[in-house]
Amino acid sequence: MSRILIPLALGFEEIEAVTNIDILRRAEIEVVTCALDSIDVKGSHNITIKADTQIDEIEIDEFDGILLPGGLPGAENLKNSSKVIEFVKYINKKDGLIAAICAAPIVLEKANVIKDKKVTSYPGFEKYMPSCKYIEKRVVKDGNLITGRGPGVASQFALEVVKYLKSKKEVKQLSETMLIKR
Repeated sequence: MSRILIPLALGFEEIEAVTNIDILRRAEIEVVTCALDSIDVKGSHNITIKADTQIDEIEIDEFDGILLPGGLPGAENLKNSSKVIEFVKYINKKDGLIAAICAAPIVLEKANVIKDKKVTSYPGFEKYMPSCKYIEKRVVKDGNLITGRGPGVASQFALEVVKYLKSKKEVKQLSETMLIKR
């Protein structure tokens, strides 16, 4: 079973975090959420989520990938976390899954993992990612990297992660049971 880390920082985009947690767990992918600070993390729309653990308790070598929700100031807080940057670099080095949605791809720029890679993000954030090949699509996959535009594509983004970690068959089944039009 694949194991994915989702760090939650103050000001994260709730739809992006919860949708990904939910869909990945429905696909029987183990998801662990971690807080950068307080275990109770407040999102950008004042919804508080209790993380599974603290970032200092994470052994990143036990994970197959990392998924970063966007939102502001959540994405900035992720970008400013030396632990998150270290984790992204480690996962990339072992060719694990790196997924980021909305504003979160700015974290990947800081971690130096998107040079010459196809990437998307929330409109306007491309200026903060000069090393990538920016594409204005809802979800973009390039090797071990999956990026998405924003809250409105959270389900599509999560299903792309499921396809990467499991199969198209799993995505088809989830889409049907969740009534997601593909």
